[in-house]
Amino acid sequence: MANSNSALVTKLLLIVVGMFGFGFALVPLYDVFCDITGINGKTNETAAVYFDGQVDESRTITVEFITRTHTGMPWEFRAQTKKVKVHPGEMNMVEFYVRNPAHKDMVAQAIPSVTPGQAALYLNKTECFCFNSQPLAAGGESLMPMRFYVDPQLPEDIHFFTVQYTLFDVTGNGTDDKQLNNPFLTSFSDN
Repeated sequence: MANSNSALVTKLLLIVVGMFGFGFALVPLYDVFCDITGINGKTNETAAVYFDGQVDESRTITVEFITRTHTGMPWEFRAQTKKVKVHPGEMNMVEFYVRNPAHKDMVAQAIPSVTPGQAALYLNKTECFCFNSQPLAAGGESLMPMRFYVDPQLPEDIHFFTVQYTLFDVTGNGTDDKQLNNPFLTSFSDN
C-alpha cells in the first residue's frame, strides 16, 4: 500500500510540475502562434521601406484610427484624422495630437493594434511615433506623424480596418527623462 501511495504522489507531483512548466511556455507559444497566423493584431515594430510602385486604384480601403490612454496616463491623445480612405500601395500620412497637462515632464509609449488582426500583416508604417518613446515637457503639446501604406496583397474581403493606439506612461522606465528632443514630435507650442 505504501508503494502505491508513493507512486501516486510522485505521479501527481510530476503532473503539477508539468502543468507549471506548460503555464510558463504558454505565452511564448501563443506569441509564435499569433505571429504565424496573424490573428493578434500586432504591427511591425520597425519602419517599412516604401517603393513607389504599384497603387491599386480599383480598391479603396477605409482605415479608422482610435486612440486611448492607459489608466492613470494624464495626457490628452487623439487622432487628427478619424478615418481615411486609401488605395493599396499608396503612401499616406496622418497626425496624432498629444498634450501633457501634468506639472512634470513625462515620457509615453504608444502601442498599436489592428482589427481585424489579419490586416496588421498588410499595414506598413514607414514612420511612426510608436517606434520610439515620446518625451513631452510639462504643459507641452505636439503633433506626431504616422506615414503608412497598405500592401496591395491585402485580401480582397478586407475593405475596412481599425488601428488603435494605446498610450502608456513609461517615465523612468529606462528612458532618458531629461532628453526631451525627439524627431517624431513636432511641437507647435512653446508654452
